[in-house]
Amino acid sequence: MAASDHIVGRGPNAGARVFSGLMPRAEAVAIPLGALLAGFLAFSLFLLFLGKSPAEFYGLVWKAGFSSAFSWQNTLSRVAPLIMAALCVALPARLGLVVIGGEGAIVLGGLAAGVTGTHVAGPLGMVLMALSAMVLGGLWIGAIGALRIKRGVNETISSLLMAYIAIALFNHFVEGPFRDPGSLNKPSTAPLDAALRVGEMPFIAAHWGVAAGVIACVLCWILIDRTTLGFAARIAGDNIRAAQVQGLPVGPLVIGFTALGGAWAGLAGFFEVAAVHGSANASLIAGYGYTGILIAFLARHNPLAILPVAVLMAGFEASSGLIQRRMDLPDATILVFEGMVFIIILLSEALYGRLRIFSPGYWESR
Repeated sequence: MAASDHIVGRGPNAGARVFSGLMPRAEAVAIPLGALLAGFLAFSLFLLFLGKSPAEFYGLVWKAGFSSAFSWQNTLSRVAPLIMAALCVALPARLGLVVIGGEGAIVLGGLAAGVTGTHVAGPLGMVLMALSAMVLGGLWIGAIGALRIKRGVNETISSLLMAYIAIALFNHFVEGPFRDPGSLNKPSTAPLDAALRVGEMPFIAAHWGVAAGVIACVLCWILIDRTTLGFAARIAGDNIRAAQVQGLPVGPLVIGFTALGGAWAGLAGFFEVAAVHGSANASLIAGYGYTGILIAFLARHNPLAILPVAVLMAGFEASSGLIQRRMDLPDATILVFEGMVFIIILLSEALYGRLRIFSPGYWESR
């Protein structure tokens, strides 16, 4: 065989070598997909144990989440906060951090947007609302990164505890200093002026937060996969000691990536206030931050993969009310499903690098 055949990739094993090179990417797709299907199976067994029909359950999920224009509207209304909550997990994860406190950044971002909205007006006012939400969310989650770097505090524990603190602060301010006197049964901030409300996109029954979520994912993918900062973050995530030896700014990277993730979660709070609720109230505490954890892990912390996974999970969440009425199951049934899938996703982490079919040399030896 000519030497040029090796250079251009020709020869009897060229196809096998190309196929072998694709295996690591295939593994990153196949294992999460298999874990998701295993989660479906495990939850089906759980339903059978309760005497319920899995076919009816998944049929209702399809009907409520994806079968019609109204279903898609119901689903897409939940997509934006799920995307941004997942980014709050995915960005720090590239540095080896497990941050699960996005719910706190969402509610504080919503509070900042709601309070700012009572003091501003016009298009500039909407920009200020969004910025205030992102700044507060970024500071809140960025503080978790700072605690990890400066004091060695475990980010998983601190982010979870700070989420509880954020919700407590939110309830205090909404029910106290920032409460609208007219909100009698449901404490909230003052309702936003119509000029400060985010409208729907043309031709799509969804507000502009969905477009913002898509843009956020694309920007984060570019940051992680196409910039030197992203490369440095991946190096630090693989081996933080090696990154420090190479002189990489690990501290600023950790604080910066956690703060950016928090900023996206804060922006989710802004859209929930400006596009959905019209004020900051207890409806902001909807659990999007916790579902975002599952989405980020299913997507393997890939910002582009977060998009389809978020749509899938939004469809499941949109179906909770219909499932409750038709199957006589509690509203929290979807949370049980998500919990099962998340456990299996965590267990599937042990499979990476262990399945011979995905090893680089397996197909070359065929």
